[in-house]
Amino acid sequence: MVQVSTVQNASVLPQFYSDFLDGKRQLTSSEISLLKKTNKNSDSSWKNVWVSKDSFDVSLVSGCEIYGFLVIGSLSASTLKYHDLALCEGLYDSYLENVVIGDDCVVRNVHYLSNYKIGKRNILFNIQEMSCTNHSKFGNGVLKEGEPESNRVWIGIGNENDGRRVLAFENMIPADAYIWSKYRDDFLLQRRLLEMTENQFSKELNTFGLTGDDVVIKNTTLLKDAKIGGNAYIKGAFKLKNITVLSSEVEASQIGEGVELVNGILGYGSRVFYQAVAVRFVIGRNCQLKYGARLLNSILGDNSTVSCCEILNNLIFPFHEQHHNSSFLIASTVGGQSNIASGATIGSNHNSRAADGEMYAGRGFWPGLCSDFKHNSRFASFTLISKGSYQHELNITFPFSLVASNGPCEPITIIPAYAFMYNMYAVARNKAKFEKRDKRIIKIQNIETDPLAPDTIQEVEGALRKIIELTATYLISEKNKEALAAKTKEDLYQVAKDYLHKNPNAEFGLFDKDAQKKYGAIVIKPVKAYKAYRRIVKYFAVRTLCDYCDRNGKERLSSEDIFKISKMPLFSEWVNVGGQIIPELRLSQLFELIKEQTADTWDKVHDYYDGCQEQYEDFKVAYALNLLEKLYSRPISDFNRRIFDGIIEDVLFANQDMYNATLISRMKDFDDEFRMNTFRNAREMDAVLGGITDNEFILEMKESTSVFEEKVRSLFTELTSLD
Repeated sequence: MVQVSTVQNASVLPQFYSDFLDGKRQLTSSEISLLKKTNKNSDSSWKNVWVSKDSFDVSLVSGCEIYGFLVIGSLSASTLKYHDLALCEGLYDSYLENVVIGDDCVVRNVHYLSNYKIGKRNILFNIQEMSCTNHSKFGNGVLKEGEPESNRVWIGIGNENDGRRVLAFENMIPADAYIWSKYRDDFLLQRRLLEMTENQFSKELNTFGLTGDDVVIKNTTLLKDAKIGGNAYIKGAFKLKNITVLSSEVEASQIGEGVELVNGILGYGSRVFYQAVAVRFVIGRNCQLKYGARLLNSILGDNSTVSCCEILNNLIFPFHEQHHNSSFLIASTVGGQSNIASGATIGSNHNSRAADGEMYAGRGFWPGLCSDFKHNSRFASFTLISKGSYQHELNITFPFSLVASNGPCEPITIIPAYAFMYNMYAVARNKAKFEKRDKRIIKIQNIETDPLAPDTIQEVEGALRKIIELTATYLISEKNKEALAAKTKEDLYQVAKDYLHKNPNAEFGLFDKDAQKKYGAIVIKPVKAYKAYRRIVKYFAVRTLCDYCDRNGKERLSSEDIFKISKMPLFSEWVNVGGQIIPELRLSQLFELIKEQTADTWDKVHDYYDGCQEQYEDFKVAYALNLLEKLYSRPISDFNRRIFDGIIEDVLFANQDMYNATLISRMKDFDDEFRMNTFRNAREMDAVLGGITDNEFILEMKESTSVFEEKVRSLFTELTSLD
């Protein structure tokens, strides 16, 4: 038990208590007499109790055991109410040791409350233990004075062997975790990141627990070394230990029945319910963890929902969905906007002699029902994977593709650009869907929600090169005369490009030996994929140039605009940094600032991210212009009317095709005869599912398709008039 002091006046109180004595007074003799009748103040002087000068009703303190120091804010005969719980202000039937209590609080049936500062208008009701040690870190991965390194709490994300481990800190976002876990070979950078984290916190052994204003905690077993933000609601939790719960009036967090949270940070506006468990974790803003979910040694990005399943040793970027009791994810970095289907078992060290496997998946990762994968595997953005057991490592470099298994000892099948050809509804809806799900009030982590962004278009460029290379190999194997006559690799690749352009209806398969260990992959529909990829690059480039015109109040591009864009910094390599798309060179520049200690705090690093985001549209437009120049192997100043007309034709086709394909994709949900099996008639089906004409997204897309078409038709008119 804490040593009890018998200090007589405020001047010699511990600093912790002295800081809260403004507007407080000691008890009068009559108040002490009344309190002695209804409370126990074991071996402690009543002069260690301080109360509000303005409002203190002595009858509202009853049945309490008081040890050490107690500072009480205003107390009056008023009722605090939260939902159906209504309790009179005051301190009742509780054990209180070295506690500061804010104005207008209820502390009732708290069997052990020690070393805490309680905010205003708190309700603490039916709590077994709520205590704080003087060396608490509240889930932050730092050390206090005299603590050994073995006491530090790391989060072993991204790999099974802790080789990518990071330290949690209160304002951590997925971008921070990514740069820390990814660039392990830069030892000075790693040291600086550790120093920045350590320097945020005091090392003194003087910690006390905190609750903010308007906090409600009821029917909870244990809170130990917990920092609870304002307006948090905690009910029926089992164990909350060494954690920070970030919460505010506009982004209130909630913790529910049977929850166990140990060693971590819960983000603003997040909710954890129904026997969920998180150990060594950071959970971002507006997340849900529920229905027995287990989040272990992992970081979960903003706007994510996890229920029923298990997540172990993962770094997950924003907008992740994982449900169902049989799905789990192990030792992965997932680029966000992902959905793990029921029965998916992702990650295994069975193909290694040590637990050191890992996986990387770009944005939009979507494995099918009951699919399983082996470490080490890598997936391009928006890869859709058919149900199956993938018993060998995979390296899928084609974004927006469909992958299918053909058995354990066979090549897999890949359809590149599958989403553009057969599932455009999902692609087109993606951006709007995620923007609507983003309920964050304060958005620290910048998130790109558009499927067509520099990171994915960069992958599309790589996929185009891959198709050309594989086609060149195919033509050699088929003894194509032009291919055999090519004298250099560049000549051979040009032959392959010409073949893809001149044979739009050719049906053949390509073999990609690098896509799957041992057995490779058959790439089908390569000509259609090549055309779809090229069309989508043009679409992205033209749309980005249209956005540039909109931002600058222009209807069309001028030669002056082209000159201005050409002088903007050009970046052609991009990185998904926690959900934000940043040029790789700008990321390297950040690392230099960190190493030279110009950026010596995480707040300065976040400011740098924001600076990149402010320039993002300019970065994109320079990249978009460069894409068109690369597609046609010449500067845009050398484009003639025929090239511009070809670009417009392709983009208008892509624009209309996107709408038509979206409509057709959605229509499949209405005209499939098997969908009618459970309905008596079409009217019942419409009543249950709604009609396609009521689909808000499709109605909006119809209008935006028409508006974009007008912009595209006028975009290059001034440039073509100079031809």
